[in-house]
Amino acid sequence: LKMRCLAQFLGLLMLWIPGSTGDIEMIQTPLSLLITSGEPASISCRSNQSLLNSDGNTYLNWLVHKPGQSPQRLIYKISNRDSGIPDKFSGSGSGTDFTLKISSVEVEDVGVYYCMQGTYSPNTNHCVYTFGQGTKLEIKRTAAKPTVSIFQPSPEELKSGSASLVCFVNNFYPKEIDIKWKVDGVEKKDGFLNSFTDQDTKDSTYSLSSILSLTQGEYDSHNIFVCEVSHESLTSPIVKSVSKNEC
Repeated sequence: LKMRCLAQFLGLLMLWIPGSTGDIEMIQTPLSLLITSGEPASISCRSNQSLLNSDGNTYLNWLVHKPGQSPQRLIYKISNRDSGIPDKFSGSGSGTDFTLKISSVEVEDVGVYYCMQGTYSPNTNHCVYTFGQGTKLEIKRTAAKPTVSIFQPSPEELKSGSASLVCFVNNFYPKEIDIKWKVDGVEKKDGFLNSFTDQDTKDSTYSLSSILSLTQGEYDSHNIFVCEVSHESLTSPIVKSVSKNEC
């Protein structure tokens, strides 16, 4: 890859705007992988045209974007590992078909993996990059029970005319989970939003926050607010409640 291309590539890693550019299309399969720790993983990337450059090289790269981290290049020019990348990562392929293999997946490998090609365009004097859609790699583990806590709206928020109750559900697996809000015994069918974290890179669990949004009038006219959590690791739902009379 020409030095100009390399500099633009490093800048692209800092900006990290996934997508595709130009006429080349990159198709990754599968789009998600659920792997037991210690097992191998394989990701395929296919282009709609040959990626062989006029200089005889194929600038096919593999990158990973881990939760809370900047994107990192693993492989360049099909099969060359970047400095510091363990040898459990390997790349292969030619022409239009390429593969990334991980010989033994570990918790720290959780993230989204992308194939990416770069082509220098003398007409525009810059590089054209094309990304695959990304493959999300997650770890399969034993079921883990969630911990649940609930919090009332702050006095400052109530002064603004709104009221948000927050239910934190932490460290559970698998990801499928059911959250119910009840106000004075009546289930709310809407008005709340569940936001999941990425899979934790230490214990492979998930967490979420569920926010119930009310007007101050709705909040003032009720007393007991309940967050009820059902999960396959539980024999019965976890029920946490809060009352306006509590501090």
